[in-house]
Parts: sequence; structure tokens; C-alpha cells
Amino acid sequence: MAGSPFDWIDEQARLRAQAGLVRTLRPRPAESHLLDLAGNDYLGLTRHPEVTAAAAAAAHRWGAGATGSRLVTGTTELHAELERELADFCGFEAALVLSSGYAANLAAVTALAPHGSLIVSDAGNHASLIDGCRLARGTTQVVPHADPAAVRKALGTHEGPAVVVSDSVFSVDGDATPLSELAAVCREAGAGLLVDDAHGLGVLGDGGRGAPHAAGLAGSADTVVTVTLSKSLGSQGGAVLGPAKVIAHLVNAARTLIFDTGLAPAAAGSALAALRLLRREPERAARARAVATKLHELLTEEGLSAVRPDAAVVSVRAPSPEAAVRWAADCRREGLAVGCFRPPSVPDGVSRLRLTARADLSDAQVAEAVATISRTAP
Repeated sequence: MAGSPFDWIDEQARLRAQAGLVRTLRPRPAESHLLDLAGNDYLGLTRHPEVTAAAAAAAHRWGAGATGSRLVTGTTELHAELERELADFCGFEAALVLSSGYAANLAAVTALAPHGSLIVSDAGNHASLIDGCRLARGTTQVVPHADPAAVRKALGTHEGPAVVVSDSVFSVDGDATPLSELAAVCREAGAGLLVDDAHGLGVLGDGGRGAPHAAGLAGSADTVVTVTLSKSLGSQGGAVLGPAKVIAHLVNAARTLIFDTGLAPAAAGSALAALRLLRREPERAARARAVATKLHELLTEEGLSAVRPDAAVVSVRAPSPEAAVRWAADCRREGLAVGCFRPPSVPDGVSRLRLTARADLSDAQVAEAVATISRTAP
């Protein structure tokens, strides 16, 4: 009798277990005693009363779901309002909201890299950008991490349309790409620049307007930016920002917009409330950066190998995948939730704890977190 067509999964599971790379889902309770440095709630807004009230009000008014794709019934006045305010806040002509940051990256990369074009992609890019490159009809060249000279060399090998794709802040170590230099290289070659600002929006730039705004790229005819609504804005969803003609093109060409159900009204409403709150309280962005800097300072004083943060992510190197998993588990037992990044999620193969600074953390909580990490270090 033939075995299951999925018997090959057993071997994959064995190899994962042998390498110490098994992942499991851990449902969290609504309330927790853990000090959270694992989530991406950089501004501390996901439970803010104004944000949660806006989510509830939007669900009551517009319904629990969008009911269809954005081109059918999935666009409400709330979606359009969010798009206008996002574009205005970040300094771009137009914006397009999608169901996730992942969907936004797939939309932008695939729609802006047709057959015959070249995509130049940073080796440290997020998986969603990598998958966008794989799905696009253009040819992809991967270049060394945060290396404008390598980008210039790659662009010099191609005649025709080209787009350079990069995170603004890389999610593993929290380091920023040299965005101004990258933009200059793109302009020399007449290439477009696509920046994923998932970890920059709400943290970098004037009042949290993002890394492209800080680099003077907001509103540029050759720059397109993707953001997520699930980090600094404490909600869910993603958006593409850029010239109006680019956004109009995405409405007609981006498959993750055309064939996906629109963002739930509750998510659109809460993201809009969070954006308005950030406008009113721009100091939250500076506080998130200050907390990250303090985390790094205290961790290095303890003799730990921590990467200097350019935004709100701080990574701490671990000696092995197994040690990283044990370290994160020991922190949890001590009341601290931290992220644990290991292969294949890290492009350099180095395992680490990943800490996220939050604007609502007190100095005492920062010190407590560092003490726990140091005490449990392998």
C-alpha cells in the first residue's frame, strides 16, 4: 500500500528538529504579566483607548469585513480617508491601502518590474520583498547588504527600466540603509527606488514621517514607499505611497489588490486614529528612538554583543540557534518576552535575540529588561 503523499514532510521535520529550528505557535492571552520587547508596537498604540475605540466604531458603522476586493465593495470612505491622510503625513502624492504590509510589497514589486526590467535587491531585504522579486517578470540581481557601490555596478549591467528595492530599516539588526546615497545612485542610472519603510514609519523622520521623508525623498517622482499599519500604527494592513500615476497603475496591475479582499474597516479606522494621534504627539517617535539607544547602551555595558540601533530594533548576538532559543525561553520564564531570530530567517546565519523598543516603556522597565537578558545570557 502506498504511503501518504505527504510522507516527505516527516524527513523535513526530522531535519528541522536535528538543527534545532522547529517553530511553534504560542497563543498569547489578552492580558499578560510579561514585559513585551518582542512585538512591533513601537509607539505603544495598539491598546491606546482612542485607537481601540476607533476600531470598534468602524466595525459598528461599516461592518466586520470589507465584503469584497477593493475594486468591488472593499473600498469604503474610511479607506479613502486613510489613504489621503497617510499620503499627506508622509509627503507623497497618493497612497493605496492593502490587506497587509506583505501584500503591499508584493503589489509594488510585481507591478513596477515588468518583463525586460531589472530589479536590484539588497541581500538583507525582508521576505516579502524577496517574494515580490521572485514573482515579478523582471530579472533580479541580489547585491551585498547596504552597499550603494554594488547597486551602481548592477545597474550598469542593464539597459532599460530598472528599480532598486530595499528596506529602509532592516528587521533583523535594526540597521538603516544609506538611503540618500542609494537614491543618488538610482538617479545617476535613471532607475526607480522602492523603499520598504515598515520599521521607519512612526520612528524616523520629522514626527515619525519615516526614513524617506528624513532623507528628502518624500514626493519624489522616482521614489515609491511601502509601509505597514501593524507596527507603529498599532493596527493591521499595509500601504504603497508614491506618485499618483504609480498608485493608479497599481490599482490596475497589482494582483494583491485586485484579487484580495480589502482591509477590514476596523483596521482602517484604528490605523487612521493612530496616525492622527501621532500627528498630535510627535514626541512618541523620539521616545521610541531614545529607548532603543538606552537598551543598546545598557546591554553593551553588560558585555553583550548588541548592534547599535538606527531606529527601534536592537539585536543581541547569540552563540548558536539552540542557545538563542534557550535564552529567549529563559527570559520568558523571568517575565520578559523577546524575539528570537535564527536561520533561515536571518540572511547571515547568525542567531540573535531581537528586542523592540517602545515609546511607552519607562526607564525602570528598560533597566529591568536588560538585567533579565544579562542574567539569563548563555
